Amino acid sequence: MPTYRSLFRTPEFTPLFLGTAAQTAAQTVGGLALGTLVYRATGSPLLSAVSMFGPSLAQVLGATVLLSGADRLPPRTALSAIALTFAAGTAFQALPGLPVGVVLAVVLVLGLVASLGGGVRWGLLNEILAKEGYLPGRSLFNMMSGLMQIAGFATGGALLTALSPRVCLLLSAALYLTAALVLRLALTARPPRTAGRPSARATWRANSLLWSSRSRRLTYLGLWLPNGLVVGCESLYVSYAPHAAGTLFACGALGMFAGDVTVGRLLPPAVRRRLAAPLLLLLATPYLLFAAHPPLPVAMVCVTLASAGFGASLVQQERLMELTPDELAGQALGLHSAGMLTMQGVSAALAGTVAQVTSPAAGMTTMAAGSVLVTLALATAGRRSPEPEPEPALKQEPGPAAATGVAGAAGAHRG
Repeated sequence: MPTYRSLFRTPEFTPLFLGTAAQTAAQTVGGLALGTLVYRATGSPLLSAVSMFGPSLAQVLGATVLLSGADRLPPRTALSAIALTFAAGTAFQALPGLPVGVVLAVVLVLGLVASLGGGVRWGLLNEILAKEGYLPGRSLFNMMSGLMQIAGFATGGALLTALSPRVCLLLSAALYLTAALVLRLALTARPPRTAGRPSARATWRANSLLWSSRSRRLTYLGLWLPNGLVVGCESLYVSYAPHAAGTLFACGALGMFAGDVTVGRLLPPAVRRRLAAPLLLLLATPYLLFAAHPPLPVAMVCVTLASAGFGASLVQQERLMELTPDELAGQALGLHSAGMLTMQGVSAALAGTVAQVTSPAAGMTTMAAGSVLVTLALATAGRRSPEPEPEPALKQEPGPAAATGVAGAAGAHRG
């Protein structure tokens, strides 16, 4: 297995890593600022949760009509354009006097744009790294995400005590702009991985193939549901502890970092493959203690411990790639990302609704209990799932690029 150090010697890995880091920092600072802005304006846990996680709600539409673009658009152009769009949208949200409805509408538009991001990014990583570099590469990105969230939420929380949420949103927009410049100037222009035009029809055809395997369906559900329900718990940090939400988010990022290091580098493959369900149970169980309204120090320990369970996604993604035809790697990972983020947005709205009529602690406990039940059900179904059989490649639909064959196939690489 490649070492982390060797990954940075791989051409284009470093700029993709740095560009993604800047976007993660922007999302962290901007999300906390926007959630705080909306909560101060409305006092609503529901609207605060939706403002932070609302972009995820639009992912379901992108997954059904736009996702074929993950393999059919030039990666450098797509990634830099997405970052620029987020820079503009975040700056717009910082305008004074905007109604909350307009702010939430922009949130949903940005979520629709972002539905392509996961597939394009991980599909490009799949081209950049050799196949055996998949797990350490994605582990390193997850670790970076955890560190950037620790720094971003801690910094964002500190900035919000000294600056207005709107100023913090402008700082977030500047970070998105930085990411766009890094991606545009430092990545190589590559052709699309698959011939043909992005279209709803192509998206549906590939999604149907991906969904046709029972083993893949269970893997997708395991990636989407338990994780998403726990993010519903996280969406209530602002309303549970308005003056310490940044601290709770930072604790969650620290736990996620520890889980990714453990799963990505320390566990042998034979052990790692058996840990998906136990890690998902770890992800949810500590949140059950919020039924007792724990004080902040206890809540910090619970959040840190639970977030180590996010390491389950590395095990599940490795499984997904084993089950997926190579030329669909980008769309397969895009479908994972879009479905996961959609479920996170739905769970944030659901958790906010429960908190609105009960309390944030009750909302967190309810979502955690749901995650535990779903994990147990999927683990039971997985034990009855037969071993997958080899699948045929997806036939290319006619299009202007089809005459020259498939460009940039994902064959020996990981996304």
